[in-house]
Amino acid sequence: MNTTTLPKQRMKVPEFLAWAEAQPQGRYELVDGEIVAMAPERVRHNLVKLAVARGLEDAVKAARLPCTVFTDGVAIKINDETTREPDASVQCGVKANFDAMTIDAPLIVVEVASASSENTDIGAKLVEYFSVQSIRHYLIVLPEKRAVVHHRRGEDGAIATSIAHDGEIALTPPGVTVAVTALLGPLYDEGP
Repeated sequence: MNTTTLPKQRMKVPEFLAWAEAQPQGRYELVDGEIVAMAPERVRHNLVKLAVARGLEDAVKAARLPCTVFTDGVAIKINDETTREPDASVQCGVKANFDAMTIDAPLIVVEVASASSENTDIGAKLVEYFSVQSIRHYLIVLPEKRAVVHHRRGEDGAIATSIAHDGEIALTPPGVTVAVTALLGPLYDEGP
């Protein structure tokens, strides 16, 4: 259990990143200038996050693209007062800064929904992630429903949504395809 007392004053992203780096434990996001502690995760959530990162990494390698796959722990700056820490993200054509706590040009972001996060994942984070101009794909993995919701920004800026229970999801750009079974990992065969 996280027993860190959260500061009450509002922060901007640079202040928050310095504060977060100094914490001995716990994970946090900055939402509208306020620090929010992230809830502990269940084994199911952790295994699906691992499957998502592996599935994306395998797809990037198969396509031989200059992309880096990140797991949670790396944040995305939404605006001056908000950072989000997706469960996985992909950045292409930009060399990773090994000392940074954020990535500059994410192309794909993924959230693995849980009972406590699903409303935020399908609502506020959808709007926030697509406010970042580089983001073209937002995947919401719903393990208990054996589904992946794929939001994608087209060339015209319009957001299209599809829901996949099986088959493959094309992520263009950058030009990779990933199987729904790879994103759901060991839980795919369990059923809802």
